[in-house]
Amino acid sequence: MDDLRLALLLNAVSPAVGGVLVRGEKGTAKSTAVRALAALMPPVETVPGCRFSCDPRRPGPACPDGPHEAGPGTSRPARMVELPVGASEDRLVGSLDIERALSEGVKAFEPGLLAQAHRGVLYVDEVNLLQDFLIDSLLDAAAMGVVHIEREGVSVRHSSRFLLVGTMNPEEGELRPQLLDRFGLTVEVAASRETGERMEVVRRRLEYDEDPAAFAARWAGEESGLRERIAAARALLPKVRLGDAALRQIAATCAAFEVDGMRADIVMARTATALAAWAGRTDVAAEDVRQAALLALPHRRRRNPFDAPGLDEDKLDETLRQNGGAGGADGGPDDEPDPDGPDGGPGGGDGGNGGGQPPQDGPPERSGTPEPPLPGQSRGEEGAGPEQGGGEQGGGEQGGGEQGGGEQGTARAGEPFRARALHVPGVGEGAAGRRSRARTAQGRTTGARRPRGALSRLHLAATVRAAAPHQRARGRSGPGLLVRREDLREAVREGRESNLVLFVVDASGSMAARRRMGAVKGAVLSLLLDAYQRRDKVGLISFRGSGAEVALPPTSSVDAAAARLESLPTGGRTPLAAGLLKARDVLRTERLRDPSRRPLLVAVTDGRATGGPQPVPRARQAARLLAADGAASVVVDCESGPVRLGLAGALAAELGGPAVTLEELRADTVTGLVRSLQTPYRAHRSTDRNTDRRAA
Repeated sequence: MDDLRLALLLNAVSPAVGGVLVRGEKGTAKSTAVRALAALMPPVETVPGCRFSCDPRRPGPACPDGPHEAGPGTSRPARMVELPVGASEDRLVGSLDIERALSEGVKAFEPGLLAQAHRGVLYVDEVNLLQDFLIDSLLDAAAMGVVHIEREGVSVRHSSRFLLVGTMNPEEGELRPQLLDRFGLTVEVAASRETGERMEVVRRRLEYDEDPAAFAARWAGEESGLRERIAAARALLPKVRLGDAALRQIAATCAAFEVDGMRADIVMARTATALAAWAGRTDVAAEDVRQAALLALPHRRRRNPFDAPGLDEDKLDETLRQNGGAGGADGGPDDEPDPDGPDGGPGGGDGGNGGGQPPQDGPPERSGTPEPPLPGQSRGEEGAGPEQGGGEQGGGEQGGGEQGGGEQGTARAGEPFRARALHVPGVGEGAAGRRSRARTAQGRTTGARRPRGALSRLHLAATVRAAAPHQRARGRSGPGLLVRREDLREAVREGRESNLVLFVVDASGSMAARRRMGAVKGAVLSLLLDAYQRRDKVGLISFRGSGAEVALPPTSSVDAAAARLESLPTGGRTPLAAGLLKARDVLRTERLRDPSRRPLLVAVTDGRATGGPQPVPRARQAARLLAADGAASVVVDCESGPVRLGLAGALAAELGGPAVTLEELRADTVTGLVRSLQTPYRAHRSTDRNTDRRAA
C-alpha cells in the first residue's frame, strides 16, 4: 500500500496533481484507504451560506448564489463526495427545482454532486463501470473546472474544481482513454503475500470491529501528525524550485516513452514538486523525477485497450542518466533514497514497484514457411501448422478421431482492423452503451408518456400542456401552475445500448489446416476492440474435438477475452452443434441474470460440421433453436480458397441472420455486405442453388 498512500498524500499536498486512479484486485482495502483521505485534508474556508463553496478571498463571479463580496468566510471540513455508479445525470450536474418551478413559477437550480465536490474530493468507486453519459459530464468538469448546465430553460454556470479519485478492479473492464488520461497518477494495489503483514491486517480489522471508537483513538495521534505534515508541505510548496535540469529530465522521460500530448509532462512536474515539498526540500531532485514518472506514466503508455499499464524501469533509469548531467540536478536515479521521505523516501526501494510494472512480453515468434496473408492476418505470421490430410472435403482434421487428437497448438492473432458495426435489430431498453438503438435515460427526446411507476425523467412541456386546460376549473389564482398527478408526463428518449456479444469460435482442425486461424483471431480481436469501444459485455465459446467449452463467461473485461483468444488451442473435428447448443445455454442463463441486455451471437466458422453423430442435421437443428429463442446472430464466414461450399451461408440462413466474409467485416471495405443485422443475406438464393446442385 506504500504507493497508494504516497499518491493520496501527494494529492493532499498539491491538488493540482490531478487525482489518483487505484487499480487492484478485490478485497485490498482500496476504498477504505481512499475514504480515509478526507480526514487528513485541511479545512476549507467558504462564503457563508453559499451552496457552491465559493472561496471568500476569490468568490466565483458567476456563482448562482452570488454575487459575493470578498470578506471573511466560515471554516468547514473538506468534503469527500461519492459518485455512485448508477447515479443520474441530474444528480451529478444538478437540475431545475421542479417543485418550485411548478408551485411558485420561478426558475430555481438544485445543485448536484459536482457542486458539492468543489474544493474537495470526488470519489468514484468502480469507476470503470461508470456509464458514458456520466463520464462525458465528468470529463467536461475536470477539463474546464466549470460546470455549465443548459436545460429546461435554465442556464447555470458554477465552479467545480475537485480532486478526482477512482478505484477499479481491472477484471471488470478498462476505462475509456479520455477519462484514464484525466487521472494524474495511477497505482497498482495487490494483497500482501507476507504472512506477518496479513496477520496484522486481520488483527487490526478485528480490533476495529470490536471497538471502533477505541481503535480510532489509538491512531488519533499519528493521524494528527500526518495532518500537520500535510499542512507544512502545502505551505512549503510555493517555495519549491523546479530547476532546468529536473525539467529536462521530465521532458526527456515523456519523450522517450512516447506518451501522447503534454499532460504527462505537466503532471510529472507537479508531482515532482509535491514530492520535494513532502520531503521538506525546496529543490526538486532526480529521485523526485523518477518517482513522479513511476506514478504518472504507466497508464499513459497504453496504445490499445489490451495493453497492461506498465513502465520499463531500466529504460527509465537510462533516460534519467542520459539527461541528468547537464545542469547538475541534485542526486540521480541510483542515489540513496531520502531518509526524510515517506516510507523510506519518494524514490523508495521497498514500496512495491513504484506504481509501474514492466510490460508483458508477447508470445514467442514461430518459425515456418511464410505465405501470403489472409484478410486480418499480418504478413509474416503463421497459422497453426501445415495442412494435415483430409483435404477440403474432409475438413483437415488431424488424427481423424472424435477426441480431438493431434492438437496443433495456438496461432498468433493477425493485425486488428476497424470492424464494421453490427447491431441488434429493433429498439431495446438495456444499459446505456454505443451499439444498438434503445430507449435510455439519455439521448434525443422522441416523445412523452404517462409515467410507469416513479417519475424519473419529467417532460416539462408535455406536463404543462396536460395541466394547462384545467387551470380555471381548478381555481388557479396565483402565478404558479396547479399540477396533479395525472398531468405528469415523462420523456421518452432514444439513444444507444450496450449488448452481450457472445463469440462462438470454430477452433477445429479445418480452421488450422488452411492456416486461417491467425486471420480468424485477428478478426475476432477486431470485433473485441469494437465491443470495448461500444461498452459491451463479451463472452467466448470455442468448439473443437468432441465438444465445446466456455473459454470466458460473459464479462465486461474485454482484455480478458483477448487474452483467452490468444491462447485458444486448435485441432480435431468440428462439433458445430455442440458450440451452438453451448451458446444457447449461456444466453439462457444471461437472460435470467440481465433480462434487459439483448444478446448478439457472432459465430466465427467455415460452416463445416463433422463432430459427433449426424453432425450436419444436429447443427441445423441447434441453429433453428437459437433462432426460435430470438437471439440476433451473424456468421463470420472463414472459408477460403477458389472453391467455396457456402456452408457458412446456409448456417446463417438457419440462424436467421446475415453472413459476412473476413474481408467484408472490415469497415473500410467498399463491397461490405452488412451494416446491421437488418441487412438481408444477399447470397441466400445462390447458396440454396449450390446446396441443391450438390444434393443432385
